[in-house]
Amino acid sequence: MIRPKYALLGGEGVIIGQLPSLPLPKSNAGPSLLAQLLVGKYQDHLPLHRQIAIFACGSVHLKASTVCDWVQGAAELLEPLYMCLRKRVLGCDYIQVDESIIPVLDKDKLGATRKGYHWVVRLPEHRSLFFHYDKGSRAQYVAVELLKDFRGAVQSDGYGAYDIYENKQGVLLGCWAHVRRKFEHALAEDPERAEYALRVIGQLYALERQMKELELPPDEVRALREKEAYPIIREFEKWLERETSSTTPQSSIGKAVRYAYALYPRMARYVTDGRYRIDNNGAENAVRPLALGRKNYLFCRNHEAAYHAAIVYSLLGTCRLWDINPVRWLTDVFSRIQDCSVKHLEELLPHMWTPQEQKVRS
Repeated sequence: MIRPKYALLGGEGVIIGQLPSLPLPKSNAGPSLLAQLLVGKYQDHLPLHRQIAIFACGSVHLKASTVCDWVQGAAELLEPLYMCLRKRVLGCDYIQVDESIIPVLDKDKLGATRKGYHWVVRLPEHRSLFFHYDKGSRAQYVAVELLKDFRGAVQSDGYGAYDIYENKQGVLLGCWAHVRRKFEHALAEDPERAEYALRVIGQLYALERQMKELELPPDEVRALREKEAYPIIREFEKWLERETSSTTPQSSIGKAVRYAYALYPRMARYVTDGRYRIDNNGAENAVRPLALGRKNYLFCRNHEAAYHAAIVYSLLGTCRLWDINPVRWLTDVFSRIQDCSVKHLEELLPHMWTPQEQKVRS
């Protein structure tokens, strides 16, 4: 830290600038270093031991235990901001959800890991997302607890954990990308029927691309979907109903047909609102950094570490959606968050963030 020091005129003494608040009290890790460590691990997929080795090449020698403590402390410092982000996402009326594996060391079996799960919840309209970790479970009770206060539309794949939601307080939307993949898998076995289904799905996606290029508002999107997409979807439903009785459940084409037919009501609902997406690819894309990261750091050492990873992935993922430099954002946040009141905490979220130097100039 730089603290300006000035001698007063006439030898009347010395004044020194006030010491800025440190992100981690009693630590010599500054905001920029903490930002680089988090972005290095959770966005650039560099495990901490690799980052420590890189620092050592520049004659900066850091203990692994110290760096781990810094990363843990930084994640804990960001937790109130993470909770603010969760509230923002779940306070809207249309979200996309998906889950991804995160291996966690098993405390009862030395050297073994157990499957943990991060649940991602994405807000398509306002470019925000968060990851949820609940001791690694993929059970339905996690989805129920996660969405207990949410009111609106939930878009997901065909995972049964969300079935209970459809009968309660909202609308459940399906994912045409998942249906398309099922028929792609059936191409080798039954090209005629699989190609027909893929042509139909291709027509729906072509319409979506056309509307996106024209930048149509939601009302016009809904009207065009009802006019052009819905008749295609209704004909596809009739075809699925016929093919259900003429395909075997164990075959690839049979699995594809039954999957699409069982989820048909969810698949068709996207036409009812121009804000809804045709698929859940946005949520799936959001979990890719997690998938890349676990290939490098392999596992989280405990549930607490997995929860801290969810905090950081949430904030960095939202920065990516807003095209914000994560190192710059984190450095600024770590410089200010200790002095930021709860009332103004939301101002540090990526969608509202103004760098401190710009605030000073204005």
